[in-house]
Amino acid sequence: MGVSLISLSCRISDRALGPVRGVEAFSPLVAERLGEVPRKIGSAVEPFEAGWADDLAAARGCLLEAGGQVEDALAAGRVPVLVSSDCALALTTLPTVARLRPDARVLWLDAHGDFNTPDTTASGYLGGMALAGACRAWESGFDGEMPAERVVLAGVRDLEAGEREALERSAVTVIGSSLETLVYVKNALDRAPVFVHLDLDVLDPQDFPAWIPAEGGLRGEKLYDLLEAVCDECELVGLEVTVTCGPTDRLEIQAATSTALHAMGPLFDAVKRGARVSH
Repeated sequence: MGVSLISLSCRISDRALGPVRGVEAFSPLVAERLGEVPRKIGSAVEPFEAGWADDLAAARGCLLEAGGQVEDALAAGRVPVLVSSDCALALTTLPTVARLRPDARVLWLDAHGDFNTPDTTASGYLGGMALAGACRAWESGFDGEMPAERVVLAGVRDLEAGEREALERSAVTVIGSSLETLVYVKNALDRAPVFVHLDLDVLDPQDFPAWIPAEGGLRGEKLYDLLEAVCDECELVGLEVTVTCGPTDRLEIQAATSTALHAMGPLFDAVKRGARVSH
């Protein structure tokens, strides 16, 4: 079983320079850890603020490419590993996983729920609507959906009021950031194959200064332990990581990504051993 490493550089809904530079710094480090040459999709552009509908229309080609890369990898028996600055890539990646690996669950690690809809979003930020769109809580215009009952949202601690209500009505399993997060995640996944979506802002700001920081996150070693436990019990179907950096200084980005890279160690080990359960 091989690996398909994709660096998604095209803009989806980026509003800050930190995440863009974060992907530029992080992708080569992931490539080095996996011993793979990444396929780069698109070119980085200056971030700007736009409404969700405008971003959705402008990024349609980029989003279709992200879903297509996951489809090509899974159809070929390879493990897709995507690096992006924007969680909205999940609008196409998760429905693709659901179609090709209907046995898989999604572990969505994020400080934020990303479960806003056009009716609940206060900011109009497409990235904050990603998981809801993938679960068809709103109509994104893309085919397919990830069934909400197969999603485990963990590490979350910053929800808008309407987003919280939408999650409570959904079948998504929601797990906060606490000492019990690891146990709750293991129980929720129940040894099923798993596709991991990792927004690095799930880490505490002390370890990863995010663009939209949320206090009380998982420390680096706790995230390492959680991922190690998941990879020990579950087949890793694939991985997407969003590098939502806050700083724009390259030295600060290097320090933040170094911590994140260590915390992701169990994921890299699982990919290299063929993404199969280790025992």
